[in-house]
Amino acid sequence: MNEKKQLIEYAIQDIVEMISKDQNVEYDEAMNFFYESEVFDKLQDVETGLYRESSAYIYDLYKDELNFGHIVQAEI
Repeated sequence: MNEKKQLIEYAIQDIVEMISKDQNVEYDEAMNFFYESEVFDKLQDVETGLYRESSAYIYDLYKDELNFGHIVQAEI
């Protein structure tokens, strides 16, 4: 497994655990929630570079997607 794919896998594990804890759902259910998100698709696409961000940052994007129906990224 190359380094990028490994970073993506670590981030997915962290985020699914966060979803599971925050939403008080089983790990498998949290995994399904995340796998159906736009954030998950962007994370899988190495061209976006999202895999380089922290798990907490990616999770915040996921929560924004839940709240607003799409990814909301702050402008710098």
